[in-house]
Amino acid sequence: MLRLLSALLAVSLFTPGLQAQFGAGDWTTTGFDAQRSHWLRGDPKISLESMRRPGFTFLWKVNVHQETGRHGFLTPPALLDFYIGYRGFRSLGFIGNSGNAVLTMDTDLGRVEWKTAFAPQPPQAAAGCPGGMTSAVARPTNLDYPIMLGVRGAGRATPAKSAVGEPFQGAAILKELARPQPAPPPPAPAKSGRRAAAPAANPFAPRIQWLYALSSDGKLHAMYVSNGEEPNDARTFLPPNAYAKGLLVSNNVAYVATTNNCGGVENGIWALDLESSRVQHWKAPGNIAGSAGFAVRPDGTILVAAGDQLVALEERTLRPIGAYTISGAQFNSSPVIFEYKGRDLAAVTSTDGKLHVLDTTALERPLAVSPAFFTNYNPGALATWRDVAGIRWILAPVDGSRALQAGFKGDVKNGAIVAWKLVDQDGKPTLQPGWISPDMISPLTPVVVNGVIFALSSGEARGASGAEKNKRSVPAVLYALDSADGRVLWNSGTTLTTYVPSHSGLSAGGSRVYVATEDGVQYAFGFPLEI
Repeated sequence: MLRLLSALLAVSLFTPGLQAQFGAGDWTTTGFDAQRSHWLRGDPKISLESMRRPGFTFLWKVNVHQETGRHGFLTPPALLDFYIGYRGFRSLGFIGNSGNAVLTMDTDLGRVEWKTAFAPQPPQAAAGCPGGMTSAVARPTNLDYPIMLGVRGAGRATPAKSAVGEPFQGAAILKELARPQPAPPPPAPAKSGRRAAAPAANPFAPRIQWLYALSSDGKLHAMYVSNGEEPNDARTFLPPNAYAKGLLVSNNVAYVATTNNCGGVENGIWALDLESSRVQHWKAPGNIAGSAGFAVRPDGTILVAAGDQLVALEERTLRPIGAYTISGAQFNSSPVIFEYKGRDLAAVTSTDGKLHVLDTTALERPLAVSPAFFTNYNPGALATWRDVAGIRWILAPVDGSRALQAGFKGDVKNGAIVAWKLVDQDGKPTLQPGWISPDMISPLTPVVVNGVIFALSSGEARGASGAEKNKRSVPAVLYALDSADGRVLWNSGTTLTTYVPSHSGLSAGGSRVYVATEDGVQYAFGFPLEI
């Protein structure tokens, strides 16, 4: 009996109640969710109120290069904030290394749980084609918009259930598994642009938690989160040595973008059916823009910016079903998708320094276009959130050369985070200037945690390479900003000792924010466990 119970606990248990208790979902893919919002709706410790008081601090750092024996940059960790395994409760972070290694950490303790390595990194690498594991590792992602959940004092979403069974009946979970289950209710009718609701699942049924990694030989690896074991052979997904971005797995299909024609691999979007192992490929009309690769609407439609086109692709088949083309410019960020007054909208930036907002079901013409507010900078990806007053905000990392010309007030020389508000004016969505952050050097895409903006001054000398980049770059600094006006609530000071490369970024969850520097050191900031 004990052996059977241990086997059941070796797979994680996921319940809506646990999600309500521990936050608004885990960071499972680039940008947190399928829409690439970079927005965690709730957190038990991080809030505007808590960040105005002492307590948020540096927690731990780990030299991943020493742990894996392989050099290269680190991908932002995918997270599993509440895992029940045979060794008890864990909060886990899964880190990819450009040397094709995956390392998993207990993020509460800053301790390595397991590590594994795949095909070696190719000997030649360049700035545009770094080689190795270029896309962050991923966990399966729900395509729906993450729900808004309460944090402190929110209570349970389901009644408490004991884990102790009746005398001589074994643990309650075993009894639950043995009891016949009622038929699930029929799915609710689907709304326009939405997938039909899935049948209600048994919240106490054990299931395997998977972790996915794409190595430089183009193989997709599916591993147990508990120990990194790969029970089946890796599937061929891409040709070798591609520059892959935005790995996302949902509904038994893996998607990824390829860019810069690295390894001779065509730029585009790729889809791998995990049941049939069939691969579909859409060839992009230009280079894939941005650091997140693409974004996915809740109904499965994929939105990707490539060259001068923003294209909508059908899920699984990757058949083009709509496009928006701009004149005299190229897109230079990944799109972000969000809900606005019952519609699925998208935002994306272009090389002429403008922000475009579109209805994803009617891409032919934009709903709103901002004035030019930056030049000669690649924002990478955007962040978006809705505040407690219902106002939709869109954040873009930019250089400082033209930010003040679009109605923003501030003293910026190097770069900043620019916040736009999307409001209705005369019945039409309109972009209005919000605020601009203090000066930052080569800022990366910020993340929003329960109303707090975490922004990174990466310190990287853009346009330089090799020894010159190391010479001209400065240490990165992490900031916590007030989402209402961009004022600094906290900063990391001199904790980070070198710069953060542009192909890295932030991730967050479990009341912590994660940053990896160029020298392969993973940092965690947050509130200590006792607080």
